Amino acid sequence: MGKFIISKRKNGEVQFNLKASNGQTILTSEGYTSRSSCDNGIESVKKNAMDDNRFERKTSTNGKFYFNLKAANGQIIGSSEMYEQESGRENGIKSVMENAPGASIEDQTA
Repeated sequence: MGKFIISKRKNGEVQFNLKASNGQTILTSEGYTSRSSCDNGIESVKKNAMDDNRFERKTSTNGKFYFNLKAANGQIIGSSEMYEQESGRENGIKSVMENAPGASIEDQTA
């Protein structure tokens, strides 16, 4: 089962990482100025992760593959790591789809 880890950045913003059951980070959020905004971001990931159309498949300038998960309004709610292979990116998307909906939340901001 996946897990959302909420942490505080050096600049004071709050962010979350979605981790797969093996502990690997599969999605990282932007920085949020409030915990409630971060919580809303998590709920948005849970809601949108089941829709393959919400995943924007991208290739970076250095040829690596990654994806963004977007909300219905087109806003990016999370981004993946960089993958060497296109198949790695697809496995990452599959992992988000499987892990996000039932993921628990762990707050590490304290």
